[in-house]
Formats: sequence, structure tokens, C-alpha cells
Amino acid sequence: MKYILLIVIAILLLLLIYVSFRLIVIKHNLRGMRKELEKTKEESYNRNLRVTLLDRDLEKLAAEINSNIEYQKNLKLETAKSRKQLEQSISDIAHDLRTPLTVIKGNLQLLESEEMSDKGKQYLEVSSKKAESLKGMVDEFFELSVLESDSKPVELTKTDIITLLSEFIIENESIIRNKGLTPNINFPENTIYVEANAALLNRVFSNLIGNIVKYAKGDFELSVLADDKTGCIIKIGNEVENKDAIDTEHIFDRTYRADKARSDGSAGLGLYIAKLLMEKQKGSIEAVIEDNKLFFILSLTKI
Repeated sequence: MKYILLIVIAILLLLLIYVSFRLIVIKHNLRGMRKELEKTKEESYNRNLRVTLLDRDLEKLAAEINSNIEYQKNLKLETAKSRKQLEQSISDIAHDLRTPLTVIKGNLQLLESEEMSDKGKQYLEVSSKKAESLKGMVDEFFELSVLESDSKPVELTKTDIITLLSEFIIENESIIRNKGLTPNINFPENTIYVEANAALLNRVFSNLIGNIVKYAKGDFELSVLADDKTGCIIKIGNEVENKDAIDTEHIFDRTYRADKARSDGSAGLGLYIAKLLMEKQKGSIEAVIEDNKLFFILSLTKI
């Protein structure tokens, strides 16, 4: 009886050793798979798992993971291809629409010098406004397609942001005054240099001013702040009628509109384009509501 008990204990010990060994091996294999998955993730899933496994079930699991990685990789390629085709289609359509729109606008301008009834003049005025609106939409789509398809880094230079903003306000003074707006400007006395692209910044400010001109009442604020920690902060904003209707988290999304029923000659891409332009300059833009005012806050690298 004693010998039988010893044999049973020996068998149990052997089983325990075997199970422990198997657990150690499986744990080691799982660690290897985890490391391989991390490497695969770092390479944007452009590689499969490369592991030597001593367990058949783990080998099947690794094979299934590799199969899914291959599927995700093909899906990613197809998505990128479809997006590129869509961007090209938008660009082609926008380009094709520009020529007939130019002809239509030109003919409408010629009609303005012709004699016609008061009713005809009303129709002409409406047609001219609609043609201008359609041209604005086409221009936005064309600009967006160019921006999204151009992956080359932009040239950033040392830019005097105070001078650039001052010149921009002067150039657009007539537009601002005609809308009855009074700019409340607060610039520091010292010159501030940022790492940026002056042409792209002007396009950003044009889009923001365009938004202000459409919706602002009374005045708008423009200020520049800078320090060694935050870099250069440009704050531009205006009072809004209904702050609760503005979703600041999604205001830079494509075709975002606070008022879905409003038709203002825009495809709703201006703020989205402004965000893309800021990102191309290693900057950022966000929107915040303070009291009853909507502010756009731009951040750039200070030199």
C-alpha cells in the first residue's frame, strides 16, 4: 500500500511538473506574440506575426491573427485607393465646373448693361447671387481636394506675426467696415516671430474673417499673446446670437453648419480647411465659447 501511494505521488508530481512546464511554455509564447503584435502595430500592420510556437492551439491562434492582419492591410489599401479616387473625382468635377461658371458669371455681368424690365432686373440679381454662391462652393471643394491630396511638407519660415496680421486687417478693412464691424485689436508692443508659412496663414485668416463677416454683429476681437511655454496664441472671435446652437467639438468637421437651413454661398468647408492649413504648419486651432462670444484660438511655434 505504501509503494502504491509513493507511485501515485510520483505520478502526480510528474503531472504537476508537466503542467507547469506547459504553462511556462504557453506564457513564453504569449509574451512573444504580444511583442510581435506591438512590432506589427508600429509598422502600421504591414507585417505578420513571426513567432515559433510549441503549442498547436497557439499556432492556430497566430495563424488566425495573421489572417486578420492581412485582411486589415488589404482593407486599408482599398480604403486609401478609394479615398484617392474620390479626391481626384472631386477635384476633376470642381475643375470642370469652374469654366462654365466663369462664362455664366461673365454673361450675367454683360446683361447688367442691357435694358430690361424691373422684373427682369430682379431675376438677374437673383441669378447673379446664385452663380456667385455656386462659384464659392466649387472653389472650396477644389481647394479642399488640392490640400488633401498634397502630402508634401510645406516650407516654414521665420514670420513676423504682428506685421502679417496688421497688413491683413488693412487689406480687408473695406470688407470689415462695409459690414458695420469694428475690430477690437490687442497686439503686444514687441515683435513676435513664429515658424509658419505666410501664404497659408493668410488663407486661414481669410476663412476666419469670412466666417466673422457672415455672422458677427457690432465688432470682433483680435489679440496676440506669446510666452516661452505656450508659444504664440492668436485669438479671434465675435459675439454670436445663439451660443447653444454651436458645437465647438465638431465645428471643424467637414460641412459643419450651426444653422442647417442657412444657405450662404458656402459648402461649409471654410473652418475645416483652416484646420488643415494650421496642421500643415505644425500648429493647431480650436473653438471655445466665452460668455456669448465664439473665439477661434490658433497656436503656432514661437521662434
